[in-house]
Amino acid sequence: MMQLSHYPSAIAQASQRVNEIDSQLMAVQLQINRFEGGADRISSFDMDMKNDAQRKARRFEVLLVNQEYQKALDAQIRLATEKANALAHLEYLRNQFSVAKLEARLKIAQQLTDLESREFVGL
Repeated sequence: MMQLSHYPSAIAQASQRVNEIDSQLMAVQLQINRFEGGADRISSFDMDMKNDAQRKARRFEVLLVNQEYQKALDAQIRLATEKANALAHLEYLRNQFSVAKLEARLKIAQQLTDLESREFVGL
């Protein structure tokens, strides 16, 4: 367990890591949205498509062969997992900090109780 005074900076660093991952996740989501918008444009203006089911199938085909889209989806999954782990680590640090503060308070209370006991006995 780290010293009580080190927890605030560790918590701040862990929080910053969550924010960095969240930023990366938003960038990947923007990429995915662009790819999907492009696929929608391609399927919408294809005159051979007669109904929504055909357009959806065409959209799916366009996205399926787009390697960059597949990489973006993989990155999104990886970053979502990384963010969940970073949030779990942040919560762990916060809980450890709470426990360390409680233990420090208990130690102070015990020291005060010991001091009062000695004064009561007359030592």
